[in-house]
Amino acid sequence: MACMSVLTRDEAQNRAQLLDVHRYTVELDLTTGDETFASRTLIRFTARTDADTFVEVKPHELRSVTLDGEPLDTGTLDGDRLPLKNLTAGEHELRVDAVMRYSRTGEGMHRFTDPTDGETYVYTQLFMDDVQRVFAAFDQPDLKSVFDLTVKAPEGWTVLANGITEHTGDGVWKAATTPRISTYLVAVAAGPWHSVRTEHRGLPFGIHCRRSLAPYLDADADELLDVTRACFDRYHEKFEEPYPFDSYDQAFVPEFNAGAMENPGLVTFRDEFVYRSAVTDTERQTRAMVIAHEMAHMWFGDLVTLKWWDDIWLNESFAEYMGYQTLTEATRFTDTWTDFGVARKAWGYDADQRPSTHPVAPEAVEDTASALLNFDGISYAKGASALRQLVTWLGEKDFLAGINTHFARHKFGNATLADFIDSLSAATERDVHAWADAWLRTTGVDTLTASVAAVPGTWTLTLDRDGSRPHRVTVGVYDRDLGDGRTLTLRERYETDVPHDAAPEPRPGTRPALVVPNDLDLTYAKIRFDETSLETALRGLSGIPDAVTRAVVWNSLRDMVRDGELAPADYLATACAHLPEETDLALVAGVLAFASAHIADRYLKQEERPAALTALTSLCRDIIRRTEDGDNPGLRLIAVRHFIDAAAHPDTIAAWLADGTVPGGPELDPELRWRVLARLAVLGATDESAIAAELDRDPSATGQEGAARCRAALPDADAKARAWDAMFHSDDLSNYLFTATAQGFWQPEQADLVRPYVARYYKDAVKLAARRGPAIAEATGRWAFPAHAVDAEHLKLGEKCLRKADPTPALRRKLVDQLDDLSRALRVREG
Repeated sequence: MACMSVLTRDEAQNRAQLLDVHRYTVELDLTTGDETFASRTLIRFTARTDADTFVEVKPHELRSVTLDGEPLDTGTLDGDRLPLKNLTAGEHELRVDAVMRYSRTGEGMHRFTDPTDGETYVYTQLFMDDVQRVFAAFDQPDLKSVFDLTVKAPEGWTVLANGITEHTGDGVWKAATTPRISTYLVAVAAGPWHSVRTEHRGLPFGIHCRRSLAPYLDADADELLDVTRACFDRYHEKFEEPYPFDSYDQAFVPEFNAGAMENPGLVTFRDEFVYRSAVTDTERQTRAMVIAHEMAHMWFGDLVTLKWWDDIWLNESFAEYMGYQTLTEATRFTDTWTDFGVARKAWGYDADQRPSTHPVAPEAVEDTASALLNFDGISYAKGASALRQLVTWLGEKDFLAGINTHFARHKFGNATLADFIDSLSAATERDVHAWADAWLRTTGVDTLTASVAAVPGTWTLTLDRDGSRPHRVTVGVYDRDLGDGRTLTLRERYETDVPHDAAPEPRPGTRPALVVPNDLDLTYAKIRFDETSLETALRGLSGIPDAVTRAVVWNSLRDMVRDGELAPADYLATACAHLPEETDLALVAGVLAFASAHIADRYLKQEERPAALTALTSLCRDIIRRTEDGDNPGLRLIAVRHFIDAAAHPDTIAAWLADGTVPGGPELDPELRWRVLARLAVLGATDESAIAAELDRDPSATGQEGAARCRAALPDADAKARAWDAMFHSDDLSNYLFTATAQGFWQPEQADLVRPYVARYYKDAVKLAARRGPAIAEATGRWAFPAHAVDAEHLKLGEKCLRKADPTPALRRKLVDQLDDLSRALRVREG
């Protein structure tokens, strides 16, 4: 088959000037076999002038095409483009009859058979250019249309779609006609779903999952629906435009590549959000945030859609900001910004310091392949941070007024950054255009460095900025509690601008023990403390009263390690000193994750790693001991997980597995059992028979993934060879099984065993990415990369690959990022 084309910005602009697309009538037949399905499409459109153009389709077999009743030569299909020659001005009807192939990579129409009960499910993920894998389309976001969809499905299946669906008999389901939406937002999910349905404000609401997960969905149904209703109501308080679709379904689907997808009326989520095992309240909060995020898209992304992919941030940054903010306002999850600070913001800071960084709103994204790379920590976390700073600067009242103006001007249409800024400008006297230029058109992270001068009776804070953006920050001023000397008390908070027009004014009182710029984390910048404050932070971090402030401090320490300004061992010592006193679950999880995956596994030298693992297991044992009374099961669960992952000796965790419980709890549920077995595999303390026995105990999809992860982790040459062959020389693994195998393969403890594979990785990864497409390419660069191999020879191999091997754009982007992280790790080690 010829190579697929990428749509360029110029091509999209030219086609948008030529065409008005009125209606798609799509008929899908899912009863034709396990490998393919039938797709028939009728597109009614108008050409404004006489011209040539093309329609996109990626068929397994192109049966026939007619334009205004006249057959077209199917042999003219070039990759994914079918030429439409000599179009005349006026109305046209294009009919395309094709056979499409199901996907196992989460792209297009993904097909999954549940190993628990043998039931099969299919769902679409049509983002960017994957609608062409399901039906023919003029595939660009600004050629919106209405859609009529009919699906024939096997007996016993339910079909979900963007609108309310009706079973008309003989397995045929018809969906209500959509409003005008973009092609990438069309959605279908079909199978023997387990559903929980209700109504809210006159609209049908539903949550759906595969049948084998029914007990777990039912257990959380009230929580899921309560969050959905609360966010729905809060958005209607914020937005003047009502929810624009006829229903709201949320389907938890298997082997989903993203967290979720904002299809109008049918949001699809990865079904790991249907929890089979114990989770922390922070993980429940994350799920709730994703619900809030995707619902925000119904307005920003679906009702008003970007015109072209350079404005991805208009979708994602807005939904990210609004998801966290609305969850805080409308639900029991009132501390979401702490989790954002410690988890999401770190993602943005890291992405923004790599060579692949880009502005939140790039000047131009030339094609769809380039656009796909920008769904990253910048478009989500940095963009959301920028919007939070904008609200701080602008005021929420004016911000929401501008948003509502934007909806009114562009509903059911498309908009650009310029349109959005014009809408905001209509609501304020402030210069939003200048703000946008400074915040959205630039790259990199500003650094705010504090210095404190004191004389008797007064002290003065100076904030120096390394960067170019204006910041409005809240400064937190803390004193030591004279009672215990460890607790810190808030003296005052005050707002200031950086840069400041005038010299900073002295403030009354003695020199504070701790001064925290960006105390409420309202801006996006790295923070450097004055010398006294840094000493106080290292000694007294757990004594800071507010979790958000502690997140700001932990992020600063994290950045200092990455920048070579704080020794990795000092960060680990700080974690060991303060985490036993920490009560915020997001902070404990975030700090432990950085301490293990970065400090122990990468930043410390190989000979220092055993001591680091000992420190981590001792820390986790301390937390486990402190939670024996059962008052904080989430904190205990985090500590148990990390104790397992850091265990250098098998005895304790092997005893837990044999007993089926941690002494004093928790009992080992499927997630913990697989986690223990994976660590035992790394340590060479289990074998294939034990893995097979555990799979018999848990034959679910996650059990299959657990077994793949364990088998790849075995310290055995034959096991490594089998895993490598499955990943790189066979295309049988689904996206999830590929990821699980990759997660098990590379282990720091097995560096000598897997050393020959480091060089093989680059050659085989390039071939695999070209063969299997962007989703597997992304997984190859993310999960199958030999991150444990922190040495100069590895860096040279990777740089040579980038120079000479021509990896696909998706793989190249991941390799650029990974190699930059590797180079940073080498600098930290040498530091």
